[in-house]
Amino acid sequence: MKKIISFLILSIFFATALTAQLDRSQRPKPGPAPAIELGEFETFTMDNGMTVIVVEDRQVPVISFQLTVDRDPVLEGDAKGYTEFAGRLMREGTESRSKQEIDEAIDFIGANLSTHSTGMFASSLKRHKDKLVELMADILMNPTFPEEELERRLNQKRTELRQTETSGRSIRNNISRAVVYGDQHPYGEITTQETLDNITVDHLKEYYQTYFKPNISYMVIVGDIDKEGAKDVMEEYFAQWEEGEVPSHEYPTPQPPENNKVAFGERSGASQSSVHVTYPVVLTPGHEDAIKASVMNSILGGGVFSGRLMQNLREDKGYTYGARSSLSTDPIVSRFHAGAEVRNEVTDSTVTEILYEMERLINEPVKENELELIQNFMTGQFARSLERPRTIANYAMNIKRYNLPEDYYATYLERLNAVTSEEVHQMAQKYLKPENSYIVVAGNKDEVPKTLEKFSHTGEVKFYDAFGRPDVPAEITEVPDGVTIETVLDDYYEAIGGKENFERIEDMTQVMKTYMQGQEITITQYQKAPNLLKVETAMGNNVVSTQLFDGNKAVVKSMMGKEEFTEGEQFEQIKLQAIMNRELNYKDYGFKKNLKGIEQIDGKEAYKVEVISPQDEKSIEYYDVESGYKIKVKAPESTAKYSNYSTTTIKFEKEDESFFGRLFGRTTEKKAELKFPHKIEQQVQQQILEMETVEIKINSGLTEDDFKME
Repeated sequence: MKKIISFLILSIFFATALTAQLDRSQRPKPGPAPAIELGEFETFTMDNGMTVIVVEDRQVPVISFQLTVDRDPVLEGDAKGYTEFAGRLMREGTESRSKQEIDEAIDFIGANLSTHSTGMFASSLKRHKDKLVELMADILMNPTFPEEELERRLNQKRTELRQTETSGRSIRNNISRAVVYGDQHPYGEITTQETLDNITVDHLKEYYQTYFKPNISYMVIVGDIDKEGAKDVMEEYFAQWEEGEVPSHEYPTPQPPENNKVAFGERSGASQSSVHVTYPVVLTPGHEDAIKASVMNSILGGGVFSGRLMQNLREDKGYTYGARSSLSTDPIVSRFHAGAEVRNEVTDSTVTEILYEMERLINEPVKENELELIQNFMTGQFARSLERPRTIANYAMNIKRYNLPEDYYATYLERLNAVTSEEVHQMAQKYLKPENSYIVVAGNKDEVPKTLEKFSHTGEVKFYDAFGRPDVPAEITEVPDGVTIETVLDDYYEAIGGKENFERIEDMTQVMKTYMQGQEITITQYQKAPNLLKVETAMGNNVVSTQLFDGNKAVVKSMMGKEEFTEGEQFEQIKLQAIMNRELNYKDYGFKKNLKGIEQIDGKEAYKVEVISPQDEKSIEYYDVESGYKIKVKAPESTAKYSNYSTTTIKFEKEDESFFGRLFGRTTEKKAELKFPHKIEQQVQQQILEMETVEIKINSGLTEDDFKME
């Protein structure tokens, strides 16, 4: 009988009337490590080679099953992402069940069942275990990987990836992985739109057929079941799973840089930087340094509020809400990183302080009271982890998977509390490398990179795109002779219907729809010449916010209340937005537009136009060379793409140009076709909204009364 993992810490406090005076000037000595009362786990190996671990827990009538395929990391190349989709699609259909039938069967018994690239997890009440395990076995051994489900998942992922360019943290994380591991290591591969386009069902099937074998798999069963009951279930449903030969893979071990290097990723218009100091570390599960190194990292910034990075960067400097560091174990290669989200103007100072705290741990021994505080925190953290059956299952599997001592977790707290200040000092000297780090920052390219040059050994800052690829600056070509900003804008107005026809717009109503978190959002904009504006945003049939300019004041009304502005930055922005056809006479309102050249945008040549607002804010507009349409606007904190230009007809009266018409002053009704983009993809911060114009009405008779706040 092998022991693991049911946890009991006895904490007893005594209140005793003492006749002797206590010496409160002396810190009490820490007591012995809390006692852990261990339960039991049992193992057996099936004929097909699968290792089964049973953790019996009779407290509640629930059973969970966790399958792990212990394969080496896989290099996915130009189809990066296919292992993820193979895991997800396993439960989307089998030879005998559709996705809907699987979902209904799981819901009927009130179970949970999820699959991933290296296995699956499922749980249910004990009385449903046979139905649950039968479902698991069907999904595991008979997946079909439906083509339509793959395409649906790929489209979801494409939408997710479009948000990456607006997320400083995502950009930083991608670049960190790329520079630390490299693209020839599985940990350094990044999923991109291009790799998604290369993924096929054949990739998924080949991956499944190659790696999903019982002889490299573990099944951990936790709950109201004993070893004999587990044997019966496993033999009935999994004995027919056939073993097979599985390839192994080896990769060069990444090394820290010889000197500090700086990598930067642009997040357009960002007011904050996302900072990482990072490098690879070899620290395997169960390594003799693992617990001591973890204590050292916790002192630096491993999730503890009293960690030095948090105290320095948040409490002392006020640079950030949170600063953390991480040093985890991995059977192949791990990574150290420390970082925070900070304002642009203190980005370089933040890097300086992170490196300083790393140096301080290397050079100065840790005080005993600081060490005790961290040990107490980690003790409580370990205790809480053992309250979760799935964590208990993972600990049981780790002992078998990594060949750890059977008492590894039973003696964890004893070894944790035995860590000394001198050992922490040794771990800092061994694992902290403030002079051999990658300094990775994602932020504002116009403000931050120059301040980071001093951290690079060569003085160079290397630039990367949002997916960790070396950033190749967009090639800007010169415009042909005769092309000016005026001709570009004239071509644009001609393409969308002509200046003279847009000047005939007296009022316009535009209705757009989008979805946010599954909820339909309707945005209705009313505009009347020369400068009246009302924008209503509704969820369902309820208007949740209104923005209005009545010619004199701006009003913003939402569920939080109502605000009025007659001056200030927000007032000026709404005032400019309210001007009908502002672009036709942009110079009159203090705007400057400069033609910067021709750039490739989504495979099309586009004129690049710099726009400088009266508030000196810069943005870039792109006009398709071929069609003349405006196709993209890149502004601080947001980007918009315009497509699907469609025709809206405007009716107006015009003098009859015939002889008798001029003689008698007759007018005739005319029509003109104006074109507006009916699809707008708007990126703001980390949110992407795909908006569709569903209605445009021109000269419908809006009056000033329509621009009053109700």
